[in-house]
Amino acid sequence: MTAKIDGKINSNQFQELIGAIKKYCQLNETELELIKKAFTFSQEAHRGQKRKSGEPYFNHAFQTALKISQWQLDLATAAAALLHDVVEDTDISLERIKKEFGDEIAFLVDGVTKISRIKYRGNQAQIETLKKMILAMSEDIRVVFIKLADRLHNLKTLNALAPNKQKRIALETNEIYSPLAYRLGMSNLAGELDDLAFPYLHPTESKWLKENVKEKFQERERYLENVKKIIGTELEKNKIKPIRIDTRAKRYASLYKKILRYDMDLSQVYDLVAVRIIVQTVEECYAVLGFIHKLWPPLPGRIKDYIALPKPNGYRSIHTTVICEENKPTEFQIRTLEMHEENENGIAAYWFYSQAKQSKNYLKAKTIFADRKELNWIEQLKNWQNKFDSQDDFLQSLKIDFFKDRIFTITPKGEVFDLPAGSTPIDFAYAVHTEIGNHCVGARVNDKIVNLDQILQSGDIVEILTQKTRRPSESWIRFIKTDRAKKKIRNKLRQDDPFKRERLAEIKILAEDKINLIKNISDIIAQTKTNIKEIHSNPNGHFAQIKIKINFDNKEKTEKILIKLKNIKVIKEISYRLI
Repeated sequence: MTAKIDGKINSNQFQELIGAIKKYCQLNETELELIKKAFTFSQEAHRGQKRKSGEPYFNHAFQTALKISQWQLDLATAAAALLHDVVEDTDISLERIKKEFGDEIAFLVDGVTKISRIKYRGNQAQIETLKKMILAMSEDIRVVFIKLADRLHNLKTLNALAPNKQKRIALETNEIYSPLAYRLGMSNLAGELDDLAFPYLHPTESKWLKENVKEKFQERERYLENVKKIIGTELEKNKIKPIRIDTRAKRYASLYKKILRYDMDLSQVYDLVAVRIIVQTVEECYAVLGFIHKLWPPLPGRIKDYIALPKPNGYRSIHTTVICEENKPTEFQIRTLEMHEENENGIAAYWFYSQAKQSKNYLKAKTIFADRKELNWIEQLKNWQNKFDSQDDFLQSLKIDFFKDRIFTITPKGEVFDLPAGSTPIDFAYAVHTEIGNHCVGARVNDKIVNLDQILQSGDIVEILTQKTRRPSESWIRFIKTDRAKKKIRNKLRQDDPFKRERLAEIKILAEDKINLIKNISDIIAQTKTNIKEIHSNPNGHFAQIKIKINFDNKEKTEKILIKLKNIKVIKEISYRLI
């Protein structure tokens, strides 16, 4: 397949994509040619392919790239978005992508391809591991952006898939990708993903909400038009010119979570539709808050200042709920344009600011995050504001290094296992199940047979080969990484040793001969989960000599038993020996 680039592209899609890019980037001839080449290459690669919905497969690549451009990301990311499914879904190799488009774009395409291997199967315990794995495997935050844009369009065409796939993809979105977008500060995207997944996860509840809320939304919007005029007049009178005042309807998925707390009573939800006021400066935010409270009394406990104390994902805004016109509780949100763009697009908005400093082709930066304490890995992402000596330094700063001491490996069914760096197939086998480790005879990594001491990498698909008659080898302990695997191997070797002799310790005690003495001694030993093999007592006047044989597990455990026995007041002497 050869990409046809004849300079005569009249496609509406191409013009729409270029139009989105030109809103923030003044394309030179070389840059325009790059997008044109990626566009036609992807179009040719996917020619004849149809999605389940019946639409051309290329439409998905285009929509992904369009969303990347609307987020104002760089041209390499837009090109990679156009090509993101080429390696996975056509016969074109990654080497071909590298040859045609260079290392950077090939790297981004490869990152998205790796993430596509991950399948969430509803295991709640794996949710955080999967989020970390997506970041660790991506290595470059732009890979995550492409995957989120890819997922957004996939959800919009989810109705074409079989019900079981709809449910799995919606659940994966709700548990993994939406929270990931939220933690990256992309609140608008997170909400949109949740809303698109909601009907497939909660079909009955979704239908109920749409039937019951539509009229209330319309009623509230009519009411808020009057409220907007009142606050607009007040701000104009006080010489504040807001960039805009608009209304925001609460998303269905978010609304459902909220009304669950109120026994499905919609009247208890004050922010069904909220008024959002966007102004020029932080000072104006607080001034607007004062004018709102001058017009209408605030509800106690409903003022939230996320400017002074931002949310962990970087969200900044002031929220207040007041007793407004007609005595209706009404929520107002106040923020600057910079805050609004950060809140909507999070790290993606910040990427544009950072990229703007690197190239004269980018227009004046629009956003910047405040310097504030947040989650460590979010803070690391935001450190892009450092000055770099070159474009290479800047791109290197995007490499995610949060989980350098961990790797994330995958079973052929898509289940993820989090292991320490340096782990081998044996470590992986014991992480999956003890019996798989005990009967391991070989391993296949990324469809290739490998040695059992091979070091695994993040993103490796690992299949363990087993035989029922196989037993672990003591030599494995020399090269494996995890303590779990070492412990399991040692336990199995001890169990299977036909010449293994049970190790015993004999405890000698001299004590006053009192009633319940033997019982008290036995109870203390039993508390340590140690087996008593024999007890002999030889009374001699007021004293008794006692010999007890117990299983010897280790020196530390036996000495702890002796310390506890010494606390029995009638015991005068105590010692032990191995037998």
